[in-house]
Amino acid sequence: MTRPLSLAIRLARSTSLSLLGAACAATGAAQDAWRYPATRKVDQVDDYHGTKVADPYRWLEDDRSAETAAWVEAQNAVSFGYLEKLSYRRPLQARLEALYDHPRFSAPSRKGPYVFYSKNDGLQNQSVLYVQKGYDGEPEVLIDPNTWSEDGTVRLTTTAPSKDARYLAYGVSKSGSDWQEYRVLELATRKLLDDRIEWVKVSGLAWYGDGFFYSRYPAPKPGEELSSRNVDHRVYYHRIGTSQSTDQLVYSDEQHPQRFHMLSTTDDERFAVLSISDRGTGKMGNSLFVRDLAQDGTSFQPIVAEIGDDRFQVIDHVDGKLLVRTERGAPKGRVVRIDPARTEEQHWEVVIAEKTTPLQGVASAGGKLFALYSKDVASRVQVHARDGALEREIALPGLGSATGFGGNPDDEAVFYTFTSFTYAPTIFRYEIASARSEIFRSVSIPGYDPAAYETEQVFYPSKDGTKIPMFLVHKKGLAREGANPTLLYGYGGFNISQTPSFSALRLALLEQGFVYAVMNLRGGGEYGEEWHQAGTKLRKQNVFDDCIAAAEWLIASKVTSPAKLALQGGSNGGLLVGAVINQRPELFAAAIPQVGVMDMLRFQKFTIGWNWIADYGSSDDPAEFKALYAYSPLHNIRAGVDYPATLITTADHDDRVVPAHSFKYAAALQEQAAKRRPALIRIETKSGHGASSTKKQIETTADVYAFLFANLGVSPRGLGDAANPKR
Repeated sequence: MTRPLSLAIRLARSTSLSLLGAACAATGAAQDAWRYPATRKVDQVDDYHGTKVADPYRWLEDDRSAETAAWVEAQNAVSFGYLEKLSYRRPLQARLEALYDHPRFSAPSRKGPYVFYSKNDGLQNQSVLYVQKGYDGEPEVLIDPNTWSEDGTVRLTTTAPSKDARYLAYGVSKSGSDWQEYRVLELATRKLLDDRIEWVKVSGLAWYGDGFFYSRYPAPKPGEELSSRNVDHRVYYHRIGTSQSTDQLVYSDEQHPQRFHMLSTTDDERFAVLSISDRGTGKMGNSLFVRDLAQDGTSFQPIVAEIGDDRFQVIDHVDGKLLVRTERGAPKGRVVRIDPARTEEQHWEVVIAEKTTPLQGVASAGGKLFALYSKDVASRVQVHARDGALEREIALPGLGSATGFGGNPDDEAVFYTFTSFTYAPTIFRYEIASARSEIFRSVSIPGYDPAAYETEQVFYPSKDGTKIPMFLVHKKGLAREGANPTLLYGYGGFNISQTPSFSALRLALLEQGFVYAVMNLRGGGEYGEEWHQAGTKLRKQNVFDDCIAAAEWLIASKVTSPAKLALQGGSNGGLLVGAVINQRPELFAAAIPQVGVMDMLRFQKFTIGWNWIADYGSSDDPAEFKALYAYSPLHNIRAGVDYPATLITTADHDDRVVPAHSFKYAAALQEQAAKRRPALIRIETKSGHGASSTKKQIETTADVYAFLFANLGVSPRGLGDAANPKR
C-alpha cells in the first residue's frame, strides 16, 4: 500500500531521533564523511538533440510511491536530527515568536457601505477578515480562517465583494496548494451560501450582475492533483445560487491548451476584459480582448489580437474608452487610451508618456490616476488627472516601497502602505482634495529600535561591467574587517523587483550582527523590460554573473569573507543559489536554496512549469537546451567539490515547483559533493510554495537561521548555549 508523502513527513519528524541512531545517521567530527540515506539510482538516459543526459534519480519524481515516501522519511531524520542538536534552535524560535507577536493590518478597502480589512493579532496562523460600516464603524469578524482547520493550514486567499455589496466571494486554499475553492457569503446576514467552485488556479474573480467570472482547469486525476500538468485553462461565469456544473463556459481554446485566460471587469461592469498569455511558447506578453456587456449578443473583440512580448493591462474605463498600461513602444511603460471601435495603434492616445524610470503600476481612484514608479529600486508616486495631466508627486517617508492607492471612483481618500528594510509597514491615508498624507495605522514591535540600524545602497560592477544595485542592512557602525556574518539574498527573474521590505523575523539576524544584502539582479523588473530581458533565456548567465560579482564585492570591500558569507533564494532564487554554488562554491560557507527550480531540462513537464519557458527557454529547443544544460543546478554538480554547507527546503504540497526538483538535487549533491560540510534537505508537511501558516513560517525560519549560525561560526547572544554541533 502506498503511504501518502505528507504522512511520511510527519512520521519522519516525530521519529527523527530514533532513526538518527540507525544507518541514516550523520555523525562524527568535521573530517568524517557524512552518511546520508542510500538513494537508489536507475539507468535512465535521455537524448536531447544528440546529447545523452543521465537522470538516475528519475524515480523521485513519483510523489505517490512508497519508495519516495521512505526516502523522504530517512532524509528528514538526518536533517531534523542535525537541527535538534543545535542548542540555540529552540531559544531562537522563541525569539522569532516574540518578534512576530504584534498586530499586523492590511489597508482598508470599501465597497458600498462596507469597509474591509484583515488583521493578525500576532501569532495567529491566519489573518482574520473584518468588516465594518464606514470607516468609523464598529469592526466585526467576517471570516476567521483559523477556525477552518486544527493546525491552521487552510488559508483565505482572495476576497471580492460584489458591486452592490450584497455578496462577498472568496478563495480557500488547503495546505499551501495553489488550488483554490471559491465560496460565497451573503454580507447582510453573514450567511454562507451553498455555492462551491472547485479546481480554480491562476484566476481572477470578476463580478458582473448576480454572478462572477473565474478561470479554472479540468479536475486532475485522483492522486495527481499536486504534480500533473495544468492544461486547458477555461473561463466560466457562475450565477449565485446555482451549481458549478451549470456554469456557463465563456472562453476556451483547445488548440492552445497551455495558454492562460484571465477575465476581469471594469469597475462599472461595462466591459469584460479577456487577457490571454502563451508563456509556454516563450512569449512574455499577452493579447487583449473586450466584450461590451451593456449590449446583448456581443462577443469578444480584439484590442491587441496577437501575443508578443508586450504586456497590456486595462486600468479603467472612461467615457467608452479604455485606459491601458503597456510596454508597447515604451519598454519602461506608459498609459494609453484606446477606443474599442478604433483599436489600430495609430489611434491610441498617450495619457501618461514613458519616463526614464520604469512604471511599476497604475491605480485608479477618486477621479485620479496614481502612477507608481521605481527610481533605483525606491518608490516614487505621481498623481495624474484622468486626462494624464501631472498634478503632483506624493511625498513618501523615505527611500522604500509604497503599494496601494486603488479605490472607488467616488472615494475622497485612498490608502497606501509604505515600508523599507528598517521601517515597519505603515498604512497612510491620502486625502485627494488637500493632497495630504497622514498615518492611519502603524506597527509597534516590542524591543525594536529602528534608529539602531541603517540601510545603504551600493552599485557594483558585474562581469560585463553592468552596474548592479545592492542594499546592505545592518547595525549602525559596521566594522569592515571581513568578519561580519552576511546573508546574501537574490531572485533575478520573471520581471519581479526586489524592493525594500521589512521583516520582523529578519531582526533575529540583524541583532546578532548579520549584514543582510539584497541584490537587484538582471532578470528582475527594477529597471524595466530591458533589464528583465537581459536575464532571460540565452542571457540567464548574466543573473549568475551578477550574483557572483555581488559576493566578490562584499569580500573585496571587507564587509565579510567567504567563511562568513551565505547565499539564499527561493523558487527562481533557489535556482540562482544552486547554479551559483556550482560555479563558485569557494565564495560561500553556507547556501539555502528554497523550493528551487533545479532540473532545468524537465521543469516544463510538471503542473504550471511550462509557464516559465518565457523566462527560461525550453530543452525542446536545441540552442536553449545548450544554455539550460550549462547551468542547470542538478546537472552541474561536480564530484569531490567542497560545496558550502547546504540546507535545501521544500514542502509536500508545493504544486508550483514540485518537490522532485529538490529531491533529485539533494540526492545528487549528497552523492557527489565532498563530505566535509552537510548537504541536508528539510521537507515540510501540509505546506506549499510558501508557508501555509504562521507556525510553519516561524519553524522553518528558525531552522534556516540556526543552520546559518552553525555554519558561519556565529555564537548568538541571548539565546542560550551557542556551542556549534559536531559536523
